[in-house]
Amino acid sequence: MEELLEILSDLRPDVDFENETKLVTDGILDSFDIISLVSTLNDEFDITIRPANLVPDNFNSAEAMLELIEKLQDEE
Repeated sequence: MEELLEILSDLRPDVDFENETKLVTDGILDSFDIISLVSTLNDEFDITIRPANLVPDNFNSAEAMLELIEKLQDEE
Protein backbone atom coordinates (compact mmCIF):
# COMPACT_ATOMS: atom_id res chain seq x y z
CA MET A 1 0.00 0.00 0.00
CA GLU A 2 2.87 2.39 0.75
CA GLU A 3 4.19 2.18 -2.80
CA LEU A 4 0.72 2.81 -4.21
CA LEU A 5 0.16 5.81 -1.92
CA GLU A 6 3.51 7.22 -2.99
CA ILE A 7 2.57 6.88 -6.66
CA LEU A 8 -0.80 8.51 -6.03
CA SER A 9 0.67 11.41 -4.05
CA ASP A 10 3.23 12.00 -6.82
CA LEU A 11 0.36 12.16 -9.29
CA ARG A 12 -1.88 14.43 -7.19
CA PRO A 13 -0.21 15.75 -4.02
CA ASP A 14 -3.33 17.78 -3.21
CA VAL A 15 -5.52 14.70 -2.57
CA ASP A 16 -5.90 12.70 0.66
CA PHE A 17 -5.71 9.24 -0.91
CA GLU A 18 -5.76 7.45 2.44
CA ASN A 19 -9.28 8.66 3.25
CA GLU A 20 -10.95 9.55 -0.05
CA THR A 21 -13.41 6.92 -1.31
CA LYS A 22 -14.97 8.63 -4.35
CA LEU A 23 -11.95 9.67 -6.40
CA VAL A 24 -13.63 9.06 -9.75
CA THR A 25 -17.28 9.49 -8.75
CA ASP A 26 -16.63 12.96 -7.31
CA GLY A 27 -14.36 13.97 -10.21
CA ILE A 28 -11.22 14.25 -8.08
CA LEU A 29 -9.33 12.16 -10.62
CA ASP A 30 -10.01 13.05 -14.24
CA SER A 31 -9.42 10.96 -17.35
CA PHE A 32 -5.88 12.27 -17.78
CA ASP A 33 -5.05 11.31 -14.19
CA ILE A 34 -6.42 7.80 -14.79
CA ILE A 35 -4.44 7.35 -18.01
CA SER A 36 -1.23 8.43 -16.29
CA LEU A 37 -2.01 6.29 -13.25
CA VAL A 38 -2.76 3.16 -15.32
CA SER A 39 0.54 3.50 -17.16
CA THR A 40 2.48 3.92 -13.92
CA LEU A 41 0.70 1.05 -12.16
CA ASN A 42 1.30 -1.25 -15.13
CA ASP A 43 5.02 -0.49 -15.01
CA GLU A 44 5.53 -0.42 -11.24
CA PHE A 45 3.53 -3.55 -10.40
CA ASP A 46 4.18 -5.52 -13.62
CA ILE A 47 0.48 -5.85 -14.43
CA THR A 48 -1.77 -5.10 -17.38
CA ILE A 49 -4.84 -3.03 -16.61
CA ARG A 50 -7.23 -3.72 -19.46
CA PRO A 51 -10.10 -1.53 -20.69
CA ALA A 52 -12.56 -3.83 -18.89
CA ASN A 53 -10.84 -2.88 -15.60
CA LEU A 54 -11.36 0.85 -16.20
CA VAL A 55 -14.49 1.21 -14.12
CA PRO A 56 -14.98 3.77 -11.34
CA ASP A 57 -15.22 1.08 -8.64
CA ASN A 58 -11.61 0.07 -9.32
CA PHE A 59 -10.29 3.62 -8.96
CA ASN A 60 -12.54 5.31 -6.38
CA SER A 61 -10.09 4.64 -3.52
CA ALA A 62 -6.53 3.55 -2.91
CA GLU A 63 -7.87 0.36 -1.33
CA ALA A 64 -9.88 -0.45 -4.47
CA MET A 65 -6.80 0.14 -6.61
CA LEU A 66 -4.73 -2.13 -4.38
CA GLU A 67 -7.37 -4.87 -4.68
CA LEU A 68 -7.25 -4.52 -8.47
CA ILE A 69 -3.45 -4.67 -8.49
CA GLU A 70 -3.40 -7.79 -6.29
CA LYS A 71 -6.08 -9.47 -8.42
CA LEU A 72 -4.17 -8.75 -11.64
CA GLN A 73 -0.88 -9.94 -10.10
CA ASP A 74 -2.54 -13.23 -9.17
CA GLU A 75 -3.78 -13.66 -12.75
CA GLU A 76 -0.37 -13.10 -14.37
